[in-house]
Amino acid sequence: MSASQAMGLGLDAGGSRTRWALADAQGQTLAQGAVAGMSGLQMQSDAGRATLRATLHELAQALRVTGPVGDLGLYGGFTGLGGPAEEARMLALMHECLPLAPGRATLTHDMDIAYRAAYAPGEGYLVYAGTGSIAAFIDAQGHTLRAGGRGPALGDEGAGYWIAREALAWVWRQEDRRPGAYQDSPMAQRLLAAVGGTDWQHSRSFMYGSDRGRIGALALVVAASSHEDVFAHALLLRAGAALAELALHLISRCGPRPVTAAGRALLLSPLIEQGMRAALAPEVQLHVQPDLQAHVTAARLALPPPH
Repeated sequence: MSASQAMGLGLDAGGSRTRWALADAQGQTLAQGAVAGMSGLQMQSDAGRATLRATLHELAQALRVTGPVGDLGLYGGFTGLGGPAEEARMLALMHECLPLAPGRATLTHDMDIAYRAAYAPGEGYLVYAGTGSIAAFIDAQGHTLRAGGRGPALGDEGAGYWIAREALAWVWRQEDRRPGAYQDSPMAQRLLAAVGGTDWQHSRSFMYGSDRGRIGALALVVAASSHEDVFAHALLLRAGAALAELALHLISRCGPRPVTAAGRALLLSPLIEQGMRAALAPEVQLHVQPDLQAHVTAARLALPPPH
């Protein structure tokens, strides 16, 4: 294959969906789309590996539809990647299912490609908020530093799951104080309708029987209530402040730099951005870019280096 036939496949793999992009040798996007979610955690069970293999075959079919695939490299960002042995097994599965050129596949953390979509190493800090939240910095030597990203039990500050959990917890604190208090709160009424009913059993079943994505979707209810519910309004501002705090941790460690906030949680309400700006010093440059198109950046990273 000549250099002009080189292509790059970029993957931004998340728990709910995997976005992919195909780039030509000049870095122009030829095609893009989405398949089911993929995670390194799937390599830990037979059922997970079977699901992962099926998703990769679906991706291979989508690539065939785009036309002839040249000398194809891969750069994929994944959550849940284990150690070197597990990563090697996943790479082998990628080569088995996709038409990849030998030695042209790189697997990394999903925050690696998200950061590189926002900044060159050393330039700034990325705060990413979807269902969960994390802040990241890749220094000029390629070392990754992070703040947050510790999941629903210990973190997810300011993200969708955290907003949903804080909102529903507040509803039940009000009910403990005064049964029937939910009737005075538009947010509480919508939340309890979304979980299936006004008694505790419905909330308990929803919170302890649902996955993080389904719980995090309750943040949409909070956002929809923010124009008429004082607590919802304040909670979204507090979510923004919590995301800003993740950036402030990195600023305190590594010095002042611009901050980019990304992820679908930023689309919930402008109040989140407002809360971030209020919590950051005026001299901190904050850019809000909810969709970084990290899969497109990954496709360009999958191309061979220029000669």
